[in-house]
Amino acid sequence: MEYRADKNLIAACGLYCGTCRAFVKAKCPGCRENRKAEKWCKLRSCVQAQGYISCAECREYGGTAPKTLRECGKFNNFMGKVFGLIFRSDRFGCIDRIREAGPETFAEEMAGTGCYNRPVVRKRE
Repeated sequence: MEYRADKNLIAACGLYCGTCRAFVKAKCPGCRENRKAEKWCKLRSCVQAQGYISCAECREYGGTAPKTLRECGKFNNFMGKVFGLIFRSDRFGCIDRIREAGPETFAEEMAGTGCYNRPVVRKRE
């Protein structure tokens, strides 16, 4: 299957909806357009309120900020941990990769590998 690379398919938490089976089969609208997610996804609400694509752009918990994403109660909450365990996802790794490579490159990498829940690990030469 061929997936499209689109930075707008990056979820607030850093997962890539563009390669998620439910999203591709039109069984899930993705979190960005999912109006129901407003009630249960605090990350989505925070990211949209800030005008960000994902938590990777957060100025309070990243870059030169004194706090880390692990200290963010919205990102590192109980439901996020349960979600990560069930779906074997690495949201922290995805956010780190978006910060490192940029959202466009991240989307290309995820679409190229068909992965949605773990960042692509690049081998250093």
